[in-house]
Amino acid sequence: MKLAVLREEISGPSLTGIRRHYDEVVASGLTPGKLASILREAVEGDADAYLTLAEEMEERDLHYRSQIALRKGVLLGLEPQVEAATDEARDQEIAEAVRDLIGRPQFSEMIEDLVDGLGKGYSVAEMIWDTTSTPWEPGTYKWRDPRWFLFDKVDRTTLRMKEDGAFNGVDLPPAKFIVHIPKLKSGIPIRGGLARLAAWAFMLKSYTLRDWAEFAEVYGKPYRVGKYGPGASEDDKAVLLRAIRDIAADAGAMIPDSMMIEFIEASNRGEPVFGALAEYLDKQVSKGVLGQTMSSDDGASRAQAEVHNGVRMDIAKMDGRQLGRTISRQVVVPFVLVNYGPQKIYPEVTFPVPEPEDLKGLTDNLEKLVPMGLRVGTSVIRDKLQIPDPQPGEEILVAPASRPAAPTPAEAPRQAAVAALGPVCSGCGQRHALAASAPTDPLDSLIGAALEGWERPQRPLFAKIRSEWMAATSYDDLKVRLDALAGSLPVAEQAQVLAVMTMIARGLGEAGPG
Repeated sequence: MKLAVLREEISGPSLTGIRRHYDEVVASGLTPGKLASILREAVEGDADAYLTLAEEMEERDLHYRSQIALRKGVLLGLEPQVEAATDEARDQEIAEAVRDLIGRPQFSEMIEDLVDGLGKGYSVAEMIWDTTSTPWEPGTYKWRDPRWFLFDKVDRTTLRMKEDGAFNGVDLPPAKFIVHIPKLKSGIPIRGGLARLAAWAFMLKSYTLRDWAEFAEVYGKPYRVGKYGPGASEDDKAVLLRAIRDIAADAGAMIPDSMMIEFIEASNRGEPVFGALAEYLDKQVSKGVLGQTMSSDDGASRAQAEVHNGVRMDIAKMDGRQLGRTISRQVVVPFVLVNYGPQKIYPEVTFPVPEPEDLKGLTDNLEKLVPMGLRVGTSVIRDKLQIPDPQPGEEILVAPASRPAAPTPAEAPRQAAVAALGPVCSGCGQRHALAASAPTDPLDSLIGAALEGWERPQRPLFAKIRSEWMAATSYDDLKVRLDALAGSLPVAEQAQVLAVMTMIARGLGEAGPG
């Protein structure tokens, strides 16, 4: 590894030669035959036209642009993390240096260039190393036009740099280039770009929109029919024809009283044909780029466990995993080698996709489990809910005063009767039924409380009787079944309620009206 090579820019653009900026246009006038030729040439080793088309597709097709930007955006929104090789102090020191490296602003800008490989099949950035201070590190990352590179003519998987006079290009120097090749399918890399997948839909949609525009031009305006009388001369007819044309151009014309222009609305509509086809093609592009259409075309939604900001979760994880491998092998390993020497295990950079939290399920479980004794740290819950700790002196939200639990059917009569007895007398310390200010008869209160919720304890009883009723084959059979059932009916709860009511009623009677 030569120091001069690390510091120099070796793949920059030139005014002439093989690494110049391209101005060709491929998408205009694209036909099925031309598209097939472009895709075939790309596989055979000349991918310049295909890469130009891939770039133009993002510029011309709003839907494709939005979908691929959405997939790129998921990657760009992930926070890179560094995992040390081991817990040893030396490995922790190296990992910390790598964290400083990927924390630089130019690193995130380089990531934005690398994700362009999703559409084209690969992307390249050149590292210009800063060796003026230690540790040595890439001070600048330069985006490189993918058309300045080619795949080896033999294996078609090794990327090489184009050079004037070199038919098969030249090798890429070590520790100089970052080549990100998203593996979206098995096979040679140039066949794996999303642009290749969407190219046919792009071409067909271009035809569809052009035909729709022509259709709208012909049928979008009402027909203008000029009518003239039987005695009209050729000059009169010429005046009428000129008036019809003037209406189309200037929305106004003069004609004699003996002539008439009638407007007939067009009944044909292009949307059922052209609009439906364009929408169908857009949905196919969404499936190819995002893996689904639920969050992009239909306005529907899927569980957040399946869709991450519009991209299927498994696809987002795959993209993050592959980008992490590229950075670990082509940035981290050279950085560690230059500054710390060869290592048995190198730090790994990952782009983990955070799993969406089911906050409603979390809060529901806490509401059930905390009263049962589950101990949970408030800081953990604050972090999950993204609620910061309150500041000193800040007004705090508190739970409203809890209401007393509703009495059970057995307790309701007892509580109603106690309430009916009135408050404790300050003189004698006893309760007096029918306080002077209580106009309600205590027995009425007792009966009302006893009738509250009377249906619930009766349901098991009626269920058993109904079951026997449905199974009976005759009246006599029903009598036999009910007699057999009499000793096993679930009447314990009703009996307890009646016993409590009887006891309280007797007490109220013995207490008397005073």
